Amino acid sequence: MGSRMREYLPRIYDPLLKKRVRAKGAVLVEGAKWCGKTTTCERLAESAIYLQDPSTKAQNIRLAEIAPLELLRGATPRLIDEWQLAPQLWDAVRFEVDHREEFGQFILTGSAVPPDPKKMSHTGTGRIARMKMRPMSLYESGDSTGVVSLSALFAGEQVPIARSECSLEHMAFLLCRGGWPRAVGLDDESALLQAPDYLDGVINSDVSRVDEKERNPRVARALLRSYARFSASQGKVTEMLADVNAQGVQASESTVRDYIRALEQIFVLEDLLAWNPNLRSKTAVRTAPTRHFVDPSIAAAALALGPGDLMADLNTFGLLFETMCLRDLRVYADALGGEVYHYRDRSGLEADAVIHLHNGAYGLVEVKLGGESLVDEGAKSLLSLRNKIDASTTGSPSFLMVLTAVGDYSYYREDGVFVVPLAVLGA
Repeated sequence: MGSRMREYLPRIYDPLLKKRVRAKGAVLVEGAKWCGKTTTCERLAESAIYLQDPSTKAQNIRLAEIAPLELLRGATPRLIDEWQLAPQLWDAVRFEVDHREEFGQFILTGSAVPPDPKKMSHTGTGRIARMKMRPMSLYESGDSTGVVSLSALFAGEQVPIARSECSLEHMAFLLCRGGWPRAVGLDDESALLQAPDYLDGVINSDVSRVDEKERNPRVARALLRSYARFSASQGKVTEMLADVNAQGVQASESTVRDYIRALEQIFVLEDLLAWNPNLRSKTAVRTAPTRHFVDPSIAAAALALGPGDLMADLNTFGLLFETMCLRDLRVYADALGGEVYHYRDRSGLEADAVIHLHNGAYGLVEVKLGGESLVDEGAKSLLSLRNKIDASTTGSPSFLMVLTAVGDYSYYREDGVFVVPLAVLGA
């Protein structure tokens, strides 16, 4: 279904989607524009309707209002692409799933959360499964060997000695290129144009179209630039507001919050929630989320930075590299049925990522660009956190890992910490 000129690169989400479709009447696949949702879903669908098709858009949205079941006729699974353009279809899909009493009927894709949930009379619980899809990890784009498997580490295996060929310069390129399927395989110059184009689309169109509320592109651009500056931190909205105003753009706190909410609804921003384990001491855990984009290339584009700029500013490179690692870890955790969090407490102790599986197993990760002193620093932090966690209630971590941008090999330190270059990590 749905031919493509370019070769399809297999996604970690392919088998996950198949499982969901087999086990539910309908599956909703949500995620940022350009992350590959439609292409992945087309491969499983037997028929499709594209609500964004300009030649039929008005007619289909009208049909959704007066005769929605007409749009649902077709071979199953039937793909309904960008369903949120006609929110009435949600109840129609739920009704048809109940009526047909068969699994695998519909696949819905959405690049935005519907603006008016009042148009949906039912949540879809039990009938419609949800699956979030993210931009490509390095393993999916062919830029990581995947020799170090996250699932193997959770199974108690020791990290293999895997060679990494990725230089810091190339990692800077991969960060700016992003995990957009359309950018993978292009020549370097063309590949680096994709994220700025994506950013322009968000600023000039998508941030307003999500709920048909007119928003100022200058405010959106200034806010995204500010958000990028606060990447991998627990930056407050008031701090972002001051930064936006310092750029010569006047906005209020309520405006900044409104724009952030809209950017979350179109899956551009994806903050990392805090993990709150049982601790031996009474250390206060910071519960504010860590600021992140769904893909680091958006942050780089918002700051107008290319690979050379990152090489000249390793501090910013390190912060955006953390967002890159979070993107990949979230994809790999999705494959394992897990979630990713962060940990920070008042004493300054932290773990940039806590991968938590549904069976209670968890792994602690610190992100560093590389270099022996930084790796030592990351390992020390992880060991201190492990010793602070009350293992009798939370359990011991399955592994401690320092994830790096560079390094010739993955290896196992004498203190038990794994050191793994991102370009050898996989699900």
